[in-house]
Amino acid sequence: MNPWDMWKKSFDVWEQTTAKYFEQVMQNPAVLGPAGTLLTAFMKTKAATDRAVAQGWAAIGLATRRDQERALYKLDQIEARLAEVEDRLADLEAPPMRKAAAR
Repeated sequence: MNPWDMWKKSFDVWEQTTAKYFEQVMQNPAVLGPAGTLLTAFMKTKAATDRAVAQGWAAIGLATRRDQERALYKLDQIEARLAEVEDRLADLEAPPMRKAAAR
């Protein structure tokens, strides 16, 4: 038998066994409660860190992420309007089709 096939079969057996075990563990309320609490704490810490970083950037006069996103949104709007105006201008500048040229 090919060594790769042997390894693959043993890996598949290991994966199936561990998947069943972890599925049972992850459905256990004794695991889910603390995991949820830990995730909530991490998210609160991240939010506080993000606020502190934004205040730090603002304090030294640099644009925050929100400021940059707002500016990018406005720039996208301006580009869209410019493209629309350029299309209208191109339509106005295009030579009209002459009936004589169609003959």
